[in-house]
This record gives sequence, structure tokens and C-alpha cells, in this order.
Amino acid sequence: MLSVASWAVSTQQSRLLMDDFVGEYGDLAKNYTHVCDESRYALLGLDMKSFAFCDKSLSYEERAKDLVSRMTLQEKVMQSVHTASGVRRLGLPEYSWWSEALHGISNLGPGVFFDETIPGATSFPTVILSTAAFNQTLWKTLGRVISTEGRAMYNLGHAGLTFWSPNINVVRDTRWGRTQETSGEDPFVVGEFAVNFVRGLQDVEGTENVTDLNSRPLKVSSCCKHYAAYDIDSWLTVDRHTFDARVSEQDMKETFVSPFERCVREGDVSSVMCSFNKINGIPPCSDPRLLKGVIRDEWDLHGYIVSDCYGLEVIVDNQNYLNDSKVDAVAKTLQAGLDLECGHYYTDALNESVLTGKVSQYELDRALKNIYVLLMRVGYFDGIPAYESLGLKDICAADHIELAREAARQGIVLLKNDYEVLPLKPGKKIALVGPHANATEVMIGNYAGLPCKYVSPLEAFSAIGNVKYAMGCLDASCSNDTYFSEAKEAAKYAEVTIIFVGTDLSIEAEFVDRVDFLLPGNQTELIKQVAEVSSGPVILVVLSGSNIDITFAKTNPRISAILWVGFPGEQGGHAIADVVFGKYNPGGRLPVTWYEADYVDMLPMSSMSLRPVDELGYPGRTYKFFDGSTVYPFGYGMSYTKFSYSLATSKISIDIDLNKFQKCRTVAYTEDQKVPSCPAVLLDDMSCDDTIEFEVAVTNVGKVDGSEVLMVYSIPPSGIVGTHIKQVIGFQKVFVAAGDTERVKFSMNACKSLRIVDNTGYSLLPSGSHTIRVGDYSNSASYSLQVNYNYN
Repeated sequence: MLSVASWAVSTQQSRLLMDDFVGEYGDLAKNYTHVCDESRYALLGLDMKSFAFCDKSLSYEERAKDLVSRMTLQEKVMQSVHTASGVRRLGLPEYSWWSEALHGISNLGPGVFFDETIPGATSFPTVILSTAAFNQTLWKTLGRVISTEGRAMYNLGHAGLTFWSPNINVVRDTRWGRTQETSGEDPFVVGEFAVNFVRGLQDVEGTENVTDLNSRPLKVSSCCKHYAAYDIDSWLTVDRHTFDARVSEQDMKETFVSPFERCVREGDVSSVMCSFNKINGIPPCSDPRLLKGVIRDEWDLHGYIVSDCYGLEVIVDNQNYLNDSKVDAVAKTLQAGLDLECGHYYTDALNESVLTGKVSQYELDRALKNIYVLLMRVGYFDGIPAYESLGLKDICAADHIELAREAARQGIVLLKNDYEVLPLKPGKKIALVGPHANATEVMIGNYAGLPCKYVSPLEAFSAIGNVKYAMGCLDASCSNDTYFSEAKEAAKYAEVTIIFVGTDLSIEAEFVDRVDFLLPGNQTELIKQVAEVSSGPVILVVLSGSNIDITFAKTNPRISAILWVGFPGEQGGHAIADVVFGKYNPGGRLPVTWYEADYVDMLPMSSMSLRPVDELGYPGRTYKFFDGSTVYPFGYGMSYTKFSYSLATSKISIDIDLNKFQKCRTVAYTEDQKVPSCPAVLLDDMSCDDTIEFEVAVTNVGKVDGSEVLMVYSIPPSGIVGTHIKQVIGFQKVFVAAGDTERVKFSMNACKSLRIVDNTGYSLLPSGSHTIRVGDYSNSASYSLQVNYNYN
């Protein structure tokens, strides 16, 4: 929001005002939603028509070039950080770039603030739970609604237009405290979430497919972070600021950068943030190959690249990279392609870097053009009429709050349901016990703002039945058994006992990685003691951002049902009650593997390899490379009904004719396996226009309507050394009424779906018999797909 009342951007707010002119203009002060407004310039004593950067007949590139060309070197430097100072003589106000919108508008960062005018915004479930829904439409809708609230807050002077979300790092190790912010361990799923969420945030209806992406208008700007190989914060003595991620090219290509490529190429994200950690000795924000070479040139980013906050300070002061001074470091990051710094090193040292010849002023001009073209695309200079009317009515709207409830319901995962104890019938006497039975703030997790209204489990269940509440533990740390007796007494006289346990931000969060997969403190003992004395069925509800070893509860016959509800957002209480009482049939699936507790003893969190490291005895990571026993596997989840699948396809082979320029590549096979005459061909050497097509008939054979996630995996030909066990190549959530059958068609690119990445970093399509499998565990259907190479 712009106003002729002030130029200052407070550190508590993103409101763009002009306090310097209150005395001069008095009652004439008013708010503006864009820079290039003639009346605004007139109040500043400036003629807007004399500035070509406000001329709408010119292209954004021409306008940005004009704006940058009018600035002095020092003025340019002052615009290159997240608290851009503005240029008074050009009518350019200050701007705060740092706003967050991971699962609702957050007040983390100076770009957003809440007050009595806007006391809160809708707080949706954390991303790990929304991902468990495996519903692309839901993810895009969440992005669309969040950006509506963000745009409304901008109009009211409470937010910017550049939101540094989502976090699309693949979870290599679930000890990572930020797992809750992510879409889990599978790079395809993470990429699919990124594309849909970013499209929801950014897309202006009717302009999604314009040919000139540099002029495509954006509702708000989104940022995919943290690029790349970042998934450790603070584990034992390892710190993200000094950690050097030693990563193979194979893992980089196959896992760590894959979601970022999709975010840029398919999502058309307008920003990428580089991470703190070093990768093979080089900070990503200083690496021209990763920034200019890959993001800008190879993937063709239409937008800007920004550092993680105070990342340049980390490079100089924590990492001592190349023993560079501030002046040297900022020169190298600017040359590498870093357009904007979240921090102050650019303003501290960039002027000297240019004047001493360490970096060309041209590089600074290029960076500023990138960021100003972006601000023009989001309407900061000209406005976007379709969004001018957004205001208070569009924040915490009833349908937004209902979406928060729906998103949580869709993600909740039913892990156990002995004797079909769930769903419960209303009217029973219920004991609600445990440290999270009356959870509020715990439910909104990391990177949250101020919610519209919390609905705790206690509030939601009390509205439905006769509830006796006993906390059992004061909080998640559960440091003693002082309150166990109250919880046990409540369970003795209840018809049903529901125990709410789990973690909170003191146990898993940014800066806080875990050292084990156990419930905190005495929670396990609380569960055991309450279950032992309960007079009726016991239901365990786990709130957490990642996996917990609850084998003791899984195998305990006195615990009839288990739900994982993530951190379910402000409407979490309602969502959990909806599932427990059968108003909603759970259909969520786990987006990470739930390892057994001893997994953490098998390998350090700092080992970056996804594949097993045989010489060190380390097991593999994620479902793609780990074949050991688990508490619950990736993709697991039950329903109140049952489904059956049948699969049909007319295409059981792919025959590819090779020309003399397409060479067969070697692939390592086990000794007992016959090696094909042409083992594989580089994807880059092929047109890759073949598709995999099939239809799945899903029948609901139970008595309850429900949704089923059809998870599609490809399994490579047997005997290939060092490749994945299987990989997700597609999924779709489908609603099927009881007794009905729905038919779902899949069509996927064969190269992308069947590829392997060898140990040199080559992407290959291997010949031989691949398996396409739909589903796993309780339901599955599969067929063999043969890939053949033939020379003309």
C-alpha cells in the first residue's frame, strides 16, 4: 500500500507510507495501491509523465531499464536488499520484499504485520499435512486463497506482494526440524506440490498461458526455496551455517534439484532463494553454475534470485569462504546471479565493489531490472484492477475458514482401526486427555501468522458429546507424571478415551532438528498407563510434523485406533472431530516413511547419500532406497471403507528406433542378470515423446463413501545396480460412492517416468521390463512395460 503520508517501511510492517510529507500535505494524505498514480506524483511535486518507467505503452523491460538508468550508483545499491530504500526524487517508495505465505499469511519477516485493523489471517494446516491429501486441486486452491488474503492485506497496507514461499526441499532425513514445512521425501510429490501451490498463488485468471512470460501478470510473487541440498539445521554439533553438504551429482539431479526445476519450468515461479549451506565446498549463493548457469539459463527463470536471510553474512563470517572480505563476497554473489540480498551486505559493500572494479555496474543494473520487471508484473507500479476491491471481507472469510477445515480433513491419516472402532457414534461419554487435547498454537506449526480463530480438539469435541478433559502432561515435553492420575481417572469412567500426544516447536522446528524418533518425555508412559485402565476403546491422536516410532501403540491391543493429524491449522479441532465421528472418511497418505527408532543409530544425519553406503554400513534413505522394516511405510493410510482396483492398458511395449547418432550406454547390472544388447540411451539424445497410458477402475466395495489416492509407481528392470527400488510417477485422488466404480485415466511421459540417473549424473532410459504399479500394501494392480531399442 502506498500513501502520501510517509516513505518509511517500519521493521514491524510493510506499509509503504510517506511520513516525511504529513506536515506538508496534512489532510491530503491518502493511501495508494500502486506507484504510478498521477495524483500521487502531483502531491509529491513531481510530473509522472516525465518518467518513462510509468509509461504503460512501453514494455516492462523498457520501463525497468529507464528506472534503473535514472539512479546513481548509491541509489542502486540501496535498492538491492530486502528493505529497499526507494528514491524520493523519482517518486519511488521504500519496499519490503520479505513476506511469508507458507500455509497462510505469516507475520515472520518485516513485510507483514497484524494489528487491530487486521488481527489475523486464515491459518491452514502445515504443508506436510496438506501434502498427505495428495490432491493437486486442493494445493492450488490453498495457494489461490492465501494469495487473495495477501493481496487484500497489501491493499490495506499490511503486506507486500512478494512472498518467499513455498519450501520445496526434499526430506532426506526426517530428523530435520523443518519437515513440517515441506511436502515430504519424494521429489516427484514435492515438485507436484510446488507447481500447483505456486500456480495458485501467482496465476491471474486468463493469463496462465501467455507467450511472453516476462510480461505475464501475477497475483502475487512466489519464491521456491531453499536451493539446494538443504535439509539440516542444528543436529548435535552440525549447524546449517557451516555445514558442507557433500552431494553426488546423481543425488543432486535425481532428488535435490528436481523439484526446483519443475517449480521454474512448470510452475513459472518468479523467484528462487539460494540456501545457507555449502554444496561440495561452495555456497550456492556464490555459485555461478547453480544460479546463472542452471536457474537463469538452463531453466529460464522469469524473475529474480534472492539469498536466504543474512546468507552473505554467513558466507563471510561463518564459512570464511575463500577468506573473502565483504567487498569480495558481494562482488562474487552478484556475478553469480544473485539479484537481491535478504540482509545488509550489499548496502554495506557493493558500492565499494563496483568502484574498485571487482564487479561491473552492469551486473547491478541487470539484477535491478530483474526485480523491477517482477514488481511491474505484480502490479506494484500500475495496479491490477481485478484485485483493487479486495479488503477486510476477503480475510478470514467464511469459505476460507471452511477450506482450512477441509484441508486438514483431507490430510488426516488413519493408521490403525481395529474392529472398526472408528467412526464413533455421537452421544458417548468421552475422556479427552493428553498434552495436545486442548491444543491451539501447537496446531499452526512453523512459519505461521495469527489465525482467525483457534478451534481446539477440546472445543470441537465438547460441542458434540459429553467430554471429560484431563491434560495428563502440562505440555509436549511431558517432563513428569504429576498429572497422570487425573488422566487415568477420566479414562476409567469414559466409554471412549482419546489421547492427544505429539511434538511442538520446541522439539521440531527451524533451528531444532531431532535426535530420535520417540515421543517426547513421558508421553509414551502416559499412553500406556491410560490405555491400561481405560474402560472402553482407546484412540490415539498424534500431532507432529514428521514420523514418530509408535510401535508400542500399533501393537497394543488396548489401543484400537491411531490417527496422525500433523499440525492441522486453526480449524484442527473441528477437522479431527469430523474424522472421529464419521462426518468425513479419512483418505490421507503418509508423505514420509515412519522409521523405527533404531534407524537414527544406523547413520548420521549429516550423511547426504540417498543410497546405502555399504562401506560404512549406512542404510538407504526414503522409500526409494530403504528396504528395511518400518513402523508405517511411505504412502500408507487406511479408510472407513475398502477399495479394489483393476487396470487396463493397450500399450505393453515402447519400441524406439535409434539412428547412428544415438548411442547405447552401459548400465551396471548384478552378475546374475543378463545385460540387454542396448542397456540404455541418454534422455538428451531422444525426442522423449512416448507416453505411458492406462486406465484404473476403482470400486468402493465397502458401505461408506470415500476418497482413494491412486499412487502410481514405476519399478525399473531387475538387476540394475544402485538405482531406486521404485518411484512415484503420478497420483490422483478420486471420490467413489459406496458400491460405485470410478474410472481414472493416466497418461505420463515415458522418459520422465522410467528414467534412472546413473552414478555419473546421466539421465538414462533403460531397456527391458519395467513395472507400472498402482497402489501398494492393501490394494495394488500392475503390468509390465517393455522398452526396446532398435537400430535402423
